[in-house]
Amino acid sequence: MPLFRLLIIAASVTFAGTASAATIGVVAPQNGAYEMLGLQIRQGVKIAAAKAGLDVMEIHESCEEGSGGAIADGLVAAKVSVVVGFLCTETLQDALPTLKNAAIPAITLSSRASGLMEDTLKRGLPLFRLGPSDAAESDAAIEVMLRDWKGHSFGLIDDGTIYSRELVDRIRTRLEESGLKPTFTDTMRPSQEQQVALVRRLSRTGITHAFIAAERNDVATIARDVAAEKATLTIMSGDTMRAANSPVALQPGVLAITTPDYAALPSASEAVKELRAANVEPEGYVLPAFAATQITAKLNELVEAQDKPAPTLMIGTPFDTAIGQITFTDRHELQANPYRLQKWNGTAFVPVDRAER
Repeated sequence: MPLFRLLIIAASVTFAGTASAATIGVVAPQNGAYEMLGLQIRQGVKIAAAKAGLDVMEIHESCEEGSGGAIADGLVAAKVSVVVGFLCTETLQDALPTLKNAAIPAITLSSRASGLMEDTLKRGLPLFRLGPSDAAESDAAIEVMLRDWKGHSFGLIDDGTIYSRELVDRIRTRLEESGLKPTFTDTMRPSQEQQVALVRRLSRTGITHAFIAAERNDVATIARDVAAEKATLTIMSGDTMRAANSPVALQPGVLAITTPDYAALPSASEAVKELRAANVEPEGYVLPAFAATQITAKLNELVEAQDKPAPTLMIGTPFDTAIGQITFTDRHELQANPYRLQKWNGTAFVPVDRAER
């Protein structure tokens, strides 16, 4: 092994407990721009691991090109059974081939890159995605619109960013294939103090519903101006609504396709108590990391009982976790779409069965 890789491993590894066969690896930033997200991952893993009797090995994720190989070497040397975290695609790309050779599954909590998962299947890499894919967001929006918006005049609006344009394009294509065509499409100017001109333009078209792919504050600005103009418009947006309710407060009634508040789920009640008892707030990646650790504990039992490679047992096995039952498909994705239709009640997003008519 090259000397520089040995030095990286020695400088970045932290053990909690004594290394053993039942050790979970945590790859997450310990400083820099993503330090807080990395802390959430480490906290969730540590508290769940203590309950499950797992040792924890921590490695700093710098997100630098070429750093993944050294990280993977350290994980293999420590004989971890599963690796959790990986906020950066750069780390995964270099680490996965080594993890494949050691039959160590990697669970990413954040990466949505479609190309990474395509490469995973093509090369037989042991990567599993606990977070939703980009396609899952549009799939959920399409399901709601096909169910609830038929017979309504509706519009599709994006803010000009690649993410928003691609989201709207996926929605429009699928809707038109199903015979549902938007009356109005537009690209808005983001980050404006007011959107009265856009609201009036929407009113003139006669549309009653609009899907707006934009940042939360832009959607809040539009919703505020809709109310000020006394217009009638059902507004729905996507996962970008999971952001701070400022500087413009979101109007009650705005709909969003987003993931639920995991801490409010019945399955998370015990985990939430344990986390708060340890002065850890169950926010961000804390509960997903907790769930990934529960998956690891169960997977260790299955490997010992069935004597099969861990990546093989990851596929099709239902795992009961704090964020609900998790099953990975043969494409290494979540079997159940985690996105839900939700409505802002003035304080939080709450699940709703159907979009407002």
